[in-house]
Amino acid sequence: MVNQNGELHADAVSTLDSWKPATLAQESLRQGYLGFLAARPDACARSCAAGHLTASAVVLDHTGERVLLTLHPRVGRWLQLGGHCEPEDTSLATAALREAREESGLDGLVIDPEPVHLDVHPITCSLGVPTRHFDVRFLIRAPAGAQPVRSTESEDLGWWPATALPPGTEDLTELIAAALERTTAAAT
Repeated sequence: MVNQNGELHADAVSTLDSWKPATLAQESLRQGYLGFLAARPDACARSCAAGHLTASAVVLDHTGERVLLTLHPRVGRWLQLGGHCEPEDTSLATAALREAREESGLDGLVIDPEPVHLDVHPITCSLGVPTRHFDVRFLIRAPAGAQPVRSTESEDLGWWPATALPPGTEDLTELIAAALERTTAAAT
């Protein structure tokens, strides 16, 4: 377990060290994440009560027009897919991809291994105490005709137009915009 978490920690440092965010706000967060990783060898472990890195996915359909959201049972809001890193995860990207597969039931997902967005948010997660999630978010594309299957980790799951998200998702606007911008840039 120590080796695997060490490998994930090294990947997190490498991934964030090489990523060049598009905005100053995201650059500030990137620097904060790197500082947290430098201070905490356990920063990727769920047991790190000071906070821990999580990995999530903006899953877009094959057209890039719809985003897959989950109605999170604990939070009670529509969110992107994702969650805690596990001891067997060797990279943040593989953690995000694993979470997307588990929560959507979809095969054939393709991940862009470079982060698309960062977000730090306070939460009382499975530790049962207030903590922070240092969420690293990745763009994932679903294959044509993908039909998600709700898992037990979700109250509901569904495709939403990227330009018409459900009420209460205003905090996802910047994230979805960054994913759509990455998709547009990759197409040119």
